[in-house]
Amino acid sequence: MNTKVPIKQFADQLAAIPVAEFTHNRVLQYLRESVVDPGSLNPYLWFCMEHYTRNLILKTKLFELIAICWEVGQKSPIHNHRDQNCWMAIPYGKLQVHNFTLIQKEPSTGFCELRSSGQIQIDPENPTEVDPAEPIHQVLNLPSFASKAVSLHIYSLPFDSCEVYDLKEKQYQDVPLINTTEYGKVVDDSLRCERFTL
Repeated sequence: MNTKVPIKQFADQLAAIPVAEFTHNRVLQYLRESVVDPGSLNPYLWFCMEHYTRNLILKTKLFELIAICWEVGQKSPIHNHRDQNCWMAIPYGKLQVHNFTLIQKEPSTGFCELRSSGQIQIDPENPTEVDPAEPIHQVLNLPSFASKAVSLHIYSLPFDSCEVYDLKEKQYQDVPLINTTEYGKVVDDSLRCERFTL
């Protein structure tokens, strides 16, 4: 049975994993054994109606831990993770991950062609990792789920931009990643975001 832990304990124990052991299987096993207590995430829960929010909890040289808050119906663009490792866990709600295979890519023109390669659902009992062999994906809080969702993302190593893909136009481009909050404090006061309490 999974043990629910406060986010500080979760982050501290994650940071205690030695670099040599910070592998796909080891981190995924940690996520399966340690579900975060949703109530402990309150300082990092900011929701915007316009888009999902990125809320930095901890950043080290090895990884960054980010809480992403999703209103009903919100979704990420189709994107990659710059060849870095990524794991996802859900303390609250559930999400769908839609994976894609890269068929063709031409950096000089920004052309790309993708093919759907399947979908999975993640919830508090079922964390996941991004397949390094097929890292392109989209995350969706489907309207049918009828609930806000909060996901925890571990990126190793940290990165500050990603490639975003337009399936219809068959184009891709580099996009900077911007945090809504960092360590519980709003980065940009112009954003129309609201705190939420679980």
